[in-house]
Amino acid sequence: MVARPGPKRALSEDEVLNAALALLDADGPDGASIRKIAGTLGVSPNAVYTYFSDKSSIEQALVERLLGELNRDAVSRADWREDLETLALDLRRRLTAHPGAVPLLLGGPMNGPEALQLGERLLEVLARAGLPEQAAARASYLIMIYVLGAVALEVADVPQAGALEPEASRIAARRAAMTQVPSSMFPRTAAAVDVMAQWVGTEQYVWGLHRVLDGLAASR
Repeated sequence: MVARPGPKRALSEDEVLNAALALLDADGPDGASIRKIAGTLGVSPNAVYTYFSDKSSIEQALVERLLGELNRDAVSRADWREDLETLALDLRRRLTAHPGAVPLLLGGPMNGPEALQLGERLLEVLARAGLPEQAAARASYLIMIYVLGAVALEVADVPQAGALEPEASRIAARRAAMTQVPSSMFPRTAAAVDVMAQWVGTEQYVWGLHRVLDGLAASR
């Protein structure tokens, strides 16, 4: 008897995106090829192509999904500074949970519906802060530069791909590495080790964010 083929593996767009994100987190920017995604899901590459035309379209969809989750969970607050701080902290939390997504936000245009919705929200909050239209547009770009730049450097501080260690562990590892800096050659750096070790932590992130918001408040 000739064996009949079994039923085809059912596949969804979300499954493709979940597999792609897991591969990016584990192996870095080059980890989520169509072939690797298909292998992870136990399907042929053609099954992935049913939903996405190429790797770039998968990456764009991942950015949109991440920003969509951020938009849906956003809560408007009366105080504009609290609103922006909550948004910035939430985005950092999501990106450090999935470091593989960070290069995607830096490597291409953020022009999908969810990205535009996030931009619209920033402009609305900055308008409530009292910034004129053009200043609010410049300020929204400044905030995104700060948030994405800070997170990108935080993720880059970890030498290998994969999920980030807990924040306290990363700070401790950075402190241990920096204590090896010869104080005779770099006395100011050696004296600032305890502070510089925390550059990859929430405290530094919030400190910098507050300086940005202070500047915007003063410019109104």
